[in-house]
Amino acid sequence: METQAIRFYYRGKVHEVTGEATTRTVLQYTREDLHCTGTKEGCAEGDCGACTVVIGELTGNGNVDLRAVNACIQFLPTLDGKALFTVEDLRAPGGELHPVQQALVDCHASQCGFCTPGFVMSLWAMYVNRPADAGCPSRREIDDVLSGNLCRCTGYRPIIDAAQKMFDLPRQDFDRAALARQLQALQRGDTLAYEHDGHVFHAPRTLAALGRLRASHPQARILAGSTDVGLWVTKQFRELRHLIYIGQVAELREISEGPDGVYIGAGALLNDAFDALVKHYPELAELRQRFASFPIRNAGTLGGNVANGSPIGDSMPALIALGTRIVLHREGVVREMPLEDFYLAYQKNALEAGEFVQGIRVPFPTRAQRFRTYKLAKRFDQDISAVCAAFAVELDGQTVRSARVAFGGMAATPKRGGAIEAALTGRPWTEATVRSAMAAVPADYQPLSDMRATSAYRLAGAQNLLYRFFLETRTEAPLAAHEVNAFANV
Repeated sequence: METQAIRFYYRGKVHEVTGEATTRTVLQYTREDLHCTGTKEGCAEGDCGACTVVIGELTGNGNVDLRAVNACIQFLPTLDGKALFTVEDLRAPGGELHPVQQALVDCHASQCGFCTPGFVMSLWAMYVNRPADAGCPSRREIDDVLSGNLCRCTGYRPIIDAAQKMFDLPRQDFDRAALARQLQALQRGDTLAYEHDGHVFHAPRTLAALGRLRASHPQARILAGSTDVGLWVTKQFRELRHLIYIGQVAELREISEGPDGVYIGAGALLNDAFDALVKHYPELAELRQRFASFPIRNAGTLGGNVANGSPIGDSMPALIALGTRIVLHREGVVREMPLEDFYLAYQKNALEAGEFVQGIRVPFPTRAQRFRTYKLAKRFDQDISAVCAAFAVELDGQTVRSARVAFGGMAATPKRGGAIEAALTGRPWTEATVRSAMAAVPADYQPLSDMRATSAYRLAGAQNLLYRFFLETRTEAPLAAHEVNAFANV
């Protein structure tokens, strides 16, 4: 195969790259080849944020989207047609500090300094994405943006002070129009085909091209946001001989609303997908905030989380409880199924050879529906669930007309609770009914013990979350959020 060069915009010019491994990370290339060492390597798994950079990408309407992501798990070929910004870009021609950097200095927000460039880039992305007349962001907005950046010595108070102060300093605007012109010249009309040492990287531009590639190479690994696959390389040292990257397929980024619900393409970023869902299901707001970190949600996709099917993936219980259907595609042939039927066993799903996930369909809520989702973990931010629960019941007066219950962390796959649902359906929405459903939890789930939680803790937690759901949604004197959630006012 004749390889094509990877082309991206960095530090005022277009870079063309060949002769690099298909799984070489952006962090490795930036530090070792471009010798821009402001970006640091900490965990090499997208957890600490020391490697945070900002990626600029053209949108469908010709604007530029700027997103803070983890360079340590992004593969170099995914930069094709995009712009890369690192901490070196923020220095003004005269050497003046950017307002983000100046605020960090003024607020004494750096001690050892190792994590500081990552904080700078996360804050810079917030700075350039926030309209000049929007004022200072709230503490919660700042916490969310910095949820993927860990500081081990400075402490977060001065960093948060700097995040507020940077908007008080003289404004430094960013020329998106000029960047859009640069990126427009880098856009391809067809699939990127890049090869090195027998390893192949394809980046199709259309759904039809993706379908043909997948049908021709059913053993190739589909790559979306690299938030999981990236760790296969950096932590497991796996050899991925053929990657098909879906990040350039515009049809897979689609998020739309139809008569019956929301359609989310498999390539839609997690932050965008959650924005669309929270619009109709505000009950998902906390799960959205606690789902990984902001940079991970800027790179990862909801379709990737669903396709991965991890038993501790946080999106699936909520989606299953809401009656979501998954859309599968194989070279122009599309089929759908309930999401819960997609998962057959641990790391085994219903995909056929040459097939891939095209998207999901999430129904709109009904007036009679009561829905909640909960996450039990050792930390509020950026932690793996011990138990993730989702409950949706429809009431006919005081009677449960239908119930959908799903848990993550309780079985080998995300799984519905059939015995729990049977204990609820057709019965009055009362404490006695809920207590009987709590007793049915062991009939549906026999969880394992691991480093995150014991089996007994998971069972008790699952039962108590069902009871909490009842307390929040009972028809008489339901408890308010601040009465059951310590983080309600955070």
